[in-house]
Amino acid sequence: MTTSTILLLILSVFIATGLSYYQYFYKAKSKSKIHLLLAFLRFLSYVGLFLLLINPIISNASYEIVKTPLPIIVDNSKSIKELSGNHLDSSSIKQLTENKTLNEKYNLQLYTFDKEFIHNGKIDYLGKQSLLDNVAKNLKQLYRNINYPVVLFTDGNQTQGSDYVYSFQNNTKIYPVVQGDTTTVFDLKINQINVNKYTFLKNKFPVEVFVQYNGNQNVTANFAITTGNQTVFKKNITFTSKIKAQSISVLLDANAIGIQKYTATITSAETEKNKSNNTQNFVVEVIDQRTEIALVSDMVHPDLSALKRSIEVNEQRKVSLLKPNEITDLKKYNLFIFYQPNATFKALFEANKNAEINSLLITGTQTDFNFLNAYQTDFNFKMGNQKEDYFASFNTDFTVFAQENIGFENFSSLENKFGTITVKGNAKTLLNASIRNIQTENPLFTFFEEGKNRRGYLFGENIWKWRMETNLKKKSFQDFDFFTDKWVQFLTSNTTKKSLEVDFKKYYNEGETIEITAQYFDKNYELDQNAQLNIVVTNKETKFKKTYNFLKSNIDYKVEFDNLPKGNYSFTVTENSSKASFSGSFEILEFDIERQFVNPDRIRLEQLAATTSGKLFYPNQLDQLIKILSDSNSYLPVQKEVITKKPLIDWKLLLLLIVSFLSLEWFIRKYNGLL
Repeated sequence: MTTSTILLLILSVFIATGLSYYQYFYKAKSKSKIHLLLAFLRFLSYVGLFLLLINPIISNASYEIVKTPLPIIVDNSKSIKELSGNHLDSSSIKQLTENKTLNEKYNLQLYTFDKEFIHNGKIDYLGKQSLLDNVAKNLKQLYRNINYPVVLFTDGNQTQGSDYVYSFQNNTKIYPVVQGDTTTVFDLKINQINVNKYTFLKNKFPVEVFVQYNGNQNVTANFAITTGNQTVFKKNITFTSKIKAQSISVLLDANAIGIQKYTATITSAETEKNKSNNTQNFVVEVIDQRTEIALVSDMVHPDLSALKRSIEVNEQRKVSLLKPNEITDLKKYNLFIFYQPNATFKALFEANKNAEINSLLITGTQTDFNFLNAYQTDFNFKMGNQKEDYFASFNTDFTVFAQENIGFENFSSLENKFGTITVKGNAKTLLNASIRNIQTENPLFTFFEEGKNRRGYLFGENIWKWRMETNLKKKSFQDFDFFTDKWVQFLTSNTTKKSLEVDFKKYYNEGETIEITAQYFDKNYELDQNAQLNIVVTNKETKFKKTYNFLKSNIDYKVEFDNLPKGNYSFTVTENSSKASFSGSFEILEFDIERQFVNPDRIRLEQLAATTSGKLFYPNQLDQLIKILSDSNSYLPVQKEVITKKPLIDWKLLLLLIVSFLSLEWFIRKYNGLL
């Protein structure tokens, strides 16, 4: 209690004494034993009331022993069972958790992990993923600013996530206990397949396959790639005790449109313990044609080369540099880019009125704006002969397609003739034009959409500088090329914008988390932030259905689900209020990542132990581990003082005493006729 509280308590005693004396002695002029008893009861009542008013805080100190936490973490993934076979034994875990010495010294806590990190989870070794780095993240959240050891039962084989060797805290010693048979066994494995998602009909597409060998003898393996019942590639590969990994590069023919499934297989005459990693499927979507883009100009300018290079970063697109009089077949192209058009473009503009091919028009200092006023209806140009530099200003309300601000305000200015650009139709502007930080009413980069016809306008030349500046700042053209890819994708598409757009992959591997994103637009084609979306997934073979709800993120809606078995699935996404829907399908390919391993990753577990100043153990060395943990002076229990503070007003007994004193006083006075 503070000094002021103590002084108030002393003062309350004097006041209670004075009031009691005044009421029963000074005023009553009597000093009988009855008055003395009544005065004492009144004194106690006053003191109790003053105590409630002052409400002092009563502190109480107690002591408790705080033990160092000892997390015992068990890898619950399927690979533990696969690698241990008939030798799987969970008694080693009980040997630790039930050890009397460890329980006296540590606060033992059992966790399991596969894809999730669970306290006291069931140990059944059926997990389909191993996320060891997730263990480190969870421990950081649970035990902050504490020095503690960790016993980790695992095979060290991680299927997802970042490198776990350097993920744990510096104040944590890791003692890995290796699970699974460490005996070297003969094994051939397809480690990884690199292939593009898309290719073009009648083209060849590259496939790169990495194969791995585990063993000490020389062996010749047969590698083959098949589709259906047809073998499209085969090769013999020789491994030795020194050559244990090879890469195979092959070009395959794309002869059929649509999704084509291939199977890569490696076999030998030797007997293998694990053959599930000898086969791996991959899928390629064959597109019937490339996107043909005509970049039409009557002049030479650095913008032309920059646009061609940026667009052709996407291998699905081909850009042809042409003059206006060189185009005879308009239907050959998916998009026209008209660069600074003049009167020589007249025939091409007139022909495109009937063809209605999407276009991008770029103006500059050499543009004939009188010609444009006559041959387009989206803008009215009142331009002078004076040149002007226009800077970009990003429009955050732009929703025609998803585009982030890549620093447009910091790019160099684009050069155009000075004047007024008046919009006639319903334009969607991505970039506004400003002159020396003064916002103008002129657009800089804008788009129109009328049914299936789409048109874009860029009012300024020297966009090649933007691409170079992106590379100078970030050592990569990637941001600018992604920006180009977005507007080219919009302009080359002839599909009418839908209120519900859904993005998904055509195929997934079994056990992989399936992610589907969606965007819902209202009647004004503005992104609706309050939509309620759900998806119904149906297995085409079993007709099993399951419904999931989308969760909102910053720019779209997202749903994730896993544990779906292999097979073909159809799905329907529905917006609850408007009943707008989208239907699609995907395939889950057979693949069990937990069956790809034949041995524990002992080397990486040794690195983990060394990095955290711990030590690696095997199940038959648990007595040594228990001795190290028991004898360690780094993790001694600590006596902790716990001070509890409780205000006196919470004491119900005090209130009961006050009522009792007042009641007793009343009965005595009543009995003696003093009322």
